[in-house]
Amino acid sequence: MAFLGEKMEKVTIDEVNRKINNGEEIVFVDSRAAHVWDKAKTKIPGAIRIPPDKAEKRLSNVRKDAYVVTYCT
Repeated sequence: MAFLGEKMEKVTIDEVNRKINNGEEIVFVDSRAAHVWDKAKTKIPGAIRIPPDKAEKRLSNVRKDAYVVTYCT
């Protein structure tokens, strides 16, 4: 998820772990569709869930002062 005027890029698990270990604030956004999320066995605790069809309305719920990582299947 990129905010207006911001760059969106792919990030590896190692890069995310490095940021966490360096004390960076990271917000995880789970963007899986409801039917996929409901069946998922793995969910990141504390992740904000914003399904694709709600992204535009819910962007205001995402902190803009942290590194944001969105993920889906």
